Amino acid sequence: MTRRDAEPGIVRVWAPRAGTVDLVMGPEGSELDRRSLEPSGGGWWSGRWPDLNVGSDYRFSLDGGPAMPDPRSAWQPSGVHGPSRIVDHAAFPWTDAGWRPPPLVDAVIYELHVGTFTEEGTFDAVLGRLDHLAALGVTHIELMPVNAFPGVHGWGYDGVALFAPHDPYGGPDGLKRLVDGCHARGVAVLLDVVYNHFGPDGNYTGAYGPYQTDRYRTPWGAAVNLDGAGSDEVRRFFLENALGWLRDYHMDGLRIDAVHAIVDTSAVHLLEELAAEVRALEADIGRDLVLIAESDLNDPRLVRPRTVGGYGLDATWSDDLHHALHVALTGERLGYYEDFVGLADIVRAMTDIYVYAGRHSIHRDRRHGRPADGLDPGRFVAFSQNHDQIGNRAAGERLVHLAGAEAARVAAALVLCGPFVPLIFQGEEWAASSPFQYMTDHVDPGLAQAVSDGRRREFAAFGWGPEDVPDPQDPATFARSRLAWSEIDRAPHAAMLAWYRQLLALRRRVPGLRDGGRPDVRSDLEAGWIAIERDGASILANLGPARVTVPWRGPAEADARRLGLASGPGVVVDDAGVSLPPMHAAILLDTVAAGPGDPV
Repeated sequence: MTRRDAEPGIVRVWAPRAGTVDLVMGPEGSELDRRSLEPSGGGWWSGRWPDLNVGSDYRFSLDGGPAMPDPRSAWQPSGVHGPSRIVDHAAFPWTDAGWRPPPLVDAVIYELHVGTFTEEGTFDAVLGRLDHLAALGVTHIELMPVNAFPGVHGWGYDGVALFAPHDPYGGPDGLKRLVDGCHARGVAVLLDVVYNHFGPDGNYTGAYGPYQTDRYRTPWGAAVNLDGAGSDEVRRFFLENALGWLRDYHMDGLRIDAVHAIVDTSAVHLLEELAAEVRALEADIGRDLVLIAESDLNDPRLVRPRTVGGYGLDATWSDDLHHALHVALTGERLGYYEDFVGLADIVRAMTDIYVYAGRHSIHRDRRHGRPADGLDPGRFVAFSQNHDQIGNRAAGERLVHLAGAEAARVAAALVLCGPFVPLIFQGEEWAASSPFQYMTDHVDPGLAQAVSDGRRREFAAFGWGPEDVPDPQDPATFARSRLAWSEIDRAPHAAMLAWYRQLLALRRRVPGLRDGGRPDVRSDLEAGWIAIERDGASILANLGPARVTVPWRGPAEADARRLGLASGPGVVVDDAGVSLPPMHAAILLDTVAAGPGDPV
C-alpha cells in the first residue's frame, strides 16, 4: 500500500497535477486491468477494491500516460522501473519486544555496505557475520543506504524508491530478519538515509508532484522542494519515510546523509520537525531512537536543543579529526586536506571538536564553522576511515594501504579511546586488503558514461589522472571491493584484529573512556607526540620519526598509572615518563581503577 494508515483494499497516491489517475494491476507489461481513482482532497487520489491484497503488484497511470511505480512503494521486486508490491508490515514475526539499545555515548558504530560486506551481498549474509562484530565489541551497525536503487550493486546514495528495501539485498523481510537478528545478539541498527536529492535513474516523483525544485542545486542534481509551493506533502513524504524505518523496520536510529545539501528556508527546518516527530515516536514505542547528521558545515546547532534554537538531533559526524589524522599519517595535502597541518590539528580536534570553528579555510577561501562550546564530544561521531573518505579516493585505498599498519594502529587508538563516539568502517579492524571503490550499475548507457566521465573529472583536483580512476560501471570495480573474510586469521591481518579487540575491550572496561567529556590534552608538536588524559586512562601517541619520551604530568603520576596496552614492542615506562618508538601508541591505566581483567 502507499500509506501505512490505509485500510485494507484502499490505495492512495498524491498526484496534485493529474487530471485523472488510474490504478494498473498486475505484472509489468500488463495494462488491461485499469481502475480509476477518485480525488480525495489536497491532491490525493484514492480507491478501494476488495481484491487489492498483500502481495498484489500495481502501478499508477496519470492522465492516461504510461504506468509508473508508486513513489511510496514498500517493495520493488522487479527493480526501480517495475511494478510496486503491497506489503503488510504487521505480518512479520518480530522477536525483539524487550529490546533496548545501548546509549549512544557508549556506542561503537560499525559502518557496512551490504553488497560488499559478504560474498553473497545480502541482508541474510550479514546475519552470518554478526558473531564477529559482537566479539569485536561493536554495539551498533550502520547500514549504508538500502533503499531501492538502479541495477544490482551500488552505494545506494542514488536511491529513488525510498520506502522500498533493495530487492537484490533481500527486500523488506530480509531487512527485518537482519534487524531482528541484530537485536537478538545485542546489536543496534542504524540506517543511512538520503533526503537531499533523488537518484537520476528511476525517479518518477517529478511526474507525480513538485518533489523537486530548480530554485536550488545540489552536487547531485535538482534539490528537494522543502520550502516552495506544494512542499507540505513533500516534507510529509520524508518524515513518513524516516518514521517508517524506525517503526516498521525497528531501526534504532538514522544517519542522515549530507544535511548541508538539504535546503530549507522554512521557519521550522525539516530536521527540527523530524527530531520532534521522532521524540513523539519514542514515547509511543517506549524505545530510545537516535538521529545522526552528516554535515560539512561544522555547525553545532544541529545537536543543540530545539529550545535554544538548535535542531535537536542526537549527534553529528565530524570530519575534522579524520582530516587531521590523514594529513599527519600520510602527508597528503591535496584537495580539502590543504586546510590541515597534522598533529597540531589533531590536538585542536581533541580539545575543541572542530578544527575549523570560525577560522579562515584556504580550501573554501572563507571563514568556516562555528565553535561547539558547551557540547560534549559524545555528541560527535569520529573515525579514521569511512565509506566517503576511502571510496571517494580514485582507487579506494584504505588508511593501512597509504600509511602502513603502525600508523593505522595509532589512528585506531586515538579514535577508539578518544572522547568521541567511534565509527569503524567494514574491514578496517583487520586491515582488509580489499579497497572500497565507487560502483554503479546504471542500465542507461548515456547515464553510465556520464557517471564514469564525471568521476574522472572530479579527481583532477587531487592530482589523479583519468587512468587512475576505476570505471564505476565495470563489474570488476564492485568485485574487488568485496571483503575477503578468509584473510582475517592470517598475518598481518590477525594482528590488527587483535589490536582492535583489545582497544574495544579496554573501552568497555574503563568507564572514563566512554564518558563523553572533554579530555585534557598535552602535546609536543616538534617532537611529534600527543597525550590525551581521560578519567582513569591516558592515551599516548608518537606520530614522529624518532623515539620520544612523554613526561609525566606530575611526580605522583608515575605511581598512579601503569601500561595497559601498546601498539607494538619497545614501549618503556620509567621514572622519566613513557618512551615510545616512532609511530606507536600506548594506553596507560589508573592503577586503582584498572581491574585484573584489563588487557596488558
